[in-house]
Amino acid sequence: MAAKEDFYKLLEVDRNASDAEIKKNYRRMAMKFHPDRNTGNPDAEAKFKQIKEAYEVLSDPKKRSAYDQFGHAGVDASMGGGAGFGAESFSDVFGDVFGDIFGGGRQRSSVQRGADLRYNLELTLEEAVAGTEARIRVPVLVACNECNGSGARKGSSPVICSTCHGHGQVRMQQGFFSVQQTCPTCGGTGKQIKDPCRKCSGQGRVQDTKTLSVKVPAGVDTGDRIRLSGEGEAGQSGGPAGDLYVQIQVRDHAIFTRDGANLFCEMPISFATACLGGELEVPTLDGKVKLKVPPETQTGKLFRLRGKGVKQVRGGVVGDLLCRVQIETPVHLTREQKDLVEQLGHSLSGGGKHHSPQEHSWTDGVKNFFDKLTG
Repeated sequence: MAAKEDFYKLLEVDRNASDAEIKKNYRRMAMKFHPDRNTGNPDAEAKFKQIKEAYEVLSDPKKRSAYDQFGHAGVDASMGGGAGFGAESFSDVFGDVFGDIFGGGRQRSSVQRGADLRYNLELTLEEAVAGTEARIRVPVLVACNECNGSGARKGSSPVICSTCHGHGQVRMQQGFFSVQQTCPTCGGTGKQIKDPCRKCSGQGRVQDTKTLSVKVPAGVDTGDRIRLSGEGEAGQSGGPAGDLYVQIQVRDHAIFTRDGANLFCEMPISFATACLGGELEVPTLDGKVKLKVPPETQTGKLFRLRGKGVKQVRGGVVGDLLCRVQIETPVHLTREQKDLVEQLGHSLSGGGKHHSPQEHSWTDGVKNFFDKLTG
């Protein structure tokens, strides 16, 4: 009897090759020498038997260990002389290849985690800045209390699928190729519910509404999320529930706008206060504060009230409140008031740039612009 060729050489791999390398080379060589692709070629059939025998040994950790220690003598008895290799079909050799590609080679567990949910929570600016506790009602799928989430009628249980016999997949033959796909009867779980629960119709879950209390930390802003672990949809067949994500949306405020830690507001002041100065009451989220307006204040001037903004939820210093001045033009003047304004206007016009530096600067700029166009 001719000596057997070394199994590692047959599969063209090193002795320290990984399982993945051995499997890869076996597939490549089995594809090349399989009898179904080499009809009437006895040499190819013999070669196929050899590489099949080599793979049977090297893909099994115990047999590979015995082979590494004792050579062929360590595995010949367990291999039974290699009988029966030629009887395997081409589709049997490569069925797992297509299972890996199309995902049909694995049974899908019937126990699955529930879906995550999202709830949009609207808050006022005051609630977002100070923090609050909100009660929300969330429509959600919960485990059926009649069947405890199994989907089977009380007193019964799911049975092995009659189509796939518990494997979760079926094999379809196409020529000499065989493709595995998810079992259409059980959906890949390997089990069937013969006597479904009346309350959930075999789904194991029913629609319900949860009332939850959500603690909103101080400083949250639009776009922030609060995660409530395990408050999402119930899992299937007793699987863990998903999570509920509470998405924060802060409503527009009548006075303030927010930018990170800072608050902004527009502050109208009278013409007299802008000219002569004065003291105003300014609203903040903590109450009213006094603000001194210096004489000759111009529209657009920004006053900063430090520490009157927001402390963000992620920490850091408290922001500021920035108040932008808007000088309000008087309306609905009486005849007497109009006369006084005209007198003031005549009086101020005699001062030229001294009283209205911005106006004269702008006028000079316009004049220079047109001089250049006509020059």
